[in-house]
Amino acid sequence: MATREKNIWILLIFILSGLVIGGLLGELAGKVDFLWWLSYGESFGLSNPIQLDLNIVQISFGLMVKINIASIIGMIIAILVYRKV
Repeated sequence: MATREKNIWILLIFILSGLVIGGLLGELAGKVDFLWWLSYGESFGLSNPIQLDLNIVQISFGLMVKINIASIIGMIIAILVYRKV
């Protein structure tokens, strides 16, 4: 059972790295004329962060996720690489 949980964590790391690398490549490809479609995507999350003021410390919570075509391709490639490993 411990090996199965470990495999799930490794899979999540692979997927997140595929999303991040794919998103970065998608943003860079958006500046190239014939690769503009890789940067097409949506962003969602909290546009204005939630602020918690406790007089001693002020904490801001915010999360914004931007997914584009390249990050989806990166996630698919990461899953395929995980299955080979």
